[in-house]
Order: sequence, then C-alpha cells, then structure tokens
Amino acid sequence: MVARPPELTRDALGLGLRIPHYAHLLEHWPHIGYLEIISENFLGDAMPARRHLDSMRERYPIVLHGVGLNLLGHAPLDTAYLDKLGWLAEYVDAPFVSDHLCWTGGHGESHHDLLPVPYVEDLIGVAAERAAFVQRQLGRPFGLENLSSYVEFRASTMPEWEFYRAVVEQAGCWFMLDVNNIYVSSQNHGFSAEAYLRAIDFSRVLQVHIAGHSREANGTIIDTHDHAVADTVWQLYADAWKMGGPFPTLLEWDDRIPPLPEVLAELAKAARVRA
Repeated sequence: MVARPPELTRDALGLGLRIPHYAHLLEHWPHIGYLEIISENFLGDAMPARRHLDSMRERYPIVLHGVGLNLLGHAPLDTAYLDKLGWLAEYVDAPFVSDHLCWTGGHGESHHDLLPVPYVEDLIGVAAERAAFVQRQLGRPFGLENLSSYVEFRASTMPEWEFYRAVVEQAGCWFMLDVNNIYVSSQNHGFSAEAYLRAIDFSRVLQVHIAGHSREANGTIIDTHDHAVADTVWQLYADAWKMGGPFPTLLEWDDRIPPLPEVLAELAKAARVRA
C-alpha cells in the first residue's frame, strides 16, 4: 500500500521533475511543495521510470503536465491517449492535469512543438468543447496553459488573453498560467503583459509556471527554460500574486540543468518575491 502524499496547498512551491535530479531527490528528500511530471514520460511501461515515480509519489504531491494532447488539432481527440492519461492521474492521485492551448500536429504527423492558432471567435467554441470533454474524461480539474509564441496571425480578431479567457470560461475548465510565457510573447509581439494579467480570473488559476528564457541575436525571446528566472519575469510574478494570490507556483528548468540545490534556491526566490 502506497502512503498518501501530503496535500497540495494553495501557496505551494513546486518543481518540474527532471532525470538529472533523481539521485539527489532519492538520497536527500529535500522539502518541495510538490512535483510536476511531463505526462508523456510516464504513460509507457518503462519500469525504471515507474519505479522512480513510485518513490516520488510517496513523498510529494504530483501534478501532470502534458505536451501531446493536440487540443486544437484538426483530428478528433485521441481517446486512447486520454484513457492512459486518466489512468496515470489516478495512479499518482494528481489534484489536477494540464496541457496547452495549442495544436501540435496534423494529418498523422507530429511537429513536436506547441503551435499557436489565430485568435478568432469561431475557434473559441471548438476549443472550449474539446477542453470540456478532456476534463470530463479525466474526472478532475483540467488546466490550459498559455503559449510563448513567435508568430502572429493576420486573421486574429482579438488579443490572446481574451481568447484564452473565453475558452476557459466556456469550457468550465481552468487556467494553467505561465507568466514567463506571457512575458516572452509580450516582448515578441509588443503587447502589455500587465493587461494580460488583468484579464485573468485568478479564482480559476490551478497553478502558475515560472521559468527562464533566452534572447536571440535578432531580439526574439525564446522560452528555453535553460536560465534562471529573469528579474522582469519575477516582477510580473509579483504583480500576479498581488492580483490573485495565493496559487501554487512551479519552476521549470529543462536544459543546461544545474544541480538540484541551485534549482531549489531559484525556486525559493518566489517566496521572497511575493512577500
């Protein structure tokens, strides 16, 4: 019998579970409010991954964050994938599951990227219907994450945040709000990050992501998750906390990953920033 992990509190500070940190976690069991796993990494039958997950779920609350739902793809949602996702959520007793408000492929091909859509009225109902279906299938809160984006569509008739909010409201699902993505997109496209935050109903925010980014030579900012969180993103996080805190906060670090104590020190800044 696996012990039930502690509850996820509204002000919890969490960390994305990454392979380079397994050894430190298993030896030291540092205090972390919760862990977030990439859903697709644990949907198969690979026993090393499953054994590590079994150890982690005894100590920490675990939430699921996916990259393969393809919510806004042209094909019907993959119900076999959703069945596996629902099983994993039940297995770790996840308080919620999230994925992205995007498409990832079409015509049988995956682009292995999170791709934006035009922000138009006609797509709101489609996205909301599909998000509501996912939430019903999973039987637990389902959150949609806002993208970092590098292109805009001439066809868009509304700002991203209006589209995002309308989808969440119509679906009856939740926001999985990434403040680094807001900052990245605001700089790439010249909109107000503060206006974006003001459009969010924080009573429906499941958690907030923070992460680092990189700037290309041409000035484009890329959501690389390979640096410490920028001061400008910390300021945006502080603004979000003032507007709608408390909410669980998770640090993502996915490339050039430093040792776990260094990542935990970066995560600890969140408590100081919001104080």
